[in-house]
Amino acid sequence: MNNETRKEDGLRALGAKTEYNDDYAPEVLETFENKHPENDYWVRFNCPEFTTLCPITGQPDFAEIRIMYIPGERMVESKSLKLYLFSFRNHGDFHEDCVNVIMKDLIKLMNPKYIEVSGLFTPRGGISIYPYVNHGRPGTKYEQLAEQRFAAHQ
Repeated sequence: MNNETRKEDGLRALGAKTEYNDDYAPEVLETFENKHPENDYWVRFNCPEFTTLCPITGQPDFAEIRIMYIPGERMVESKSLKLYLFSFRNHGDFHEDCVNVIMKDLIKLMNPKYIEVSGLFTPRGGISIYPYVNHGRPGTKYEQLAEQRFAAHQ
C-alpha cells in the first residue's frame, strides 16, 4: 500500500514521518474499516513502554498497557494508537484514570463490540497498581460478556 492509498483511506500517520505530541492527544487516533464486522474476533495490543506522570509529584510512572477488543465496523490504526499512548508521557494522571481515559477514547473513536484495558504499573513505594476496566455494547451479548469478564477478573 502506498502513501496515496493510505491518504484515500483517511489514514495520516501510517507511512508519514513520526511526530510526537508533548501532551495528551486523542485527536491523533485514526480508524479504518473492519472488513469482517460479522465475525467476532479479538484484537490485542500490548504497550510495554507506557509512561505517564504522577499528577502530584510529577515523577514518571511506567506500565504495560494491554488493550483487547472485539471490533465492530471500525478498527484503531496501530501507529496512531502508538502516538496516542505516547502522548501520555508528559501528562499527569493517576493510574486508574489512565486506563479509563484510554478505554473511553477508544469507545468514542470506534464503538467496538467489546473492549478492555488494563495497566500493569511498575512498583513505586513498594506497591504495584494494576487497574482494569471493560465495556460491552449496551443491550447486546457483549454487555453480558463485560459483566462476566469483570466478575472473573483477578
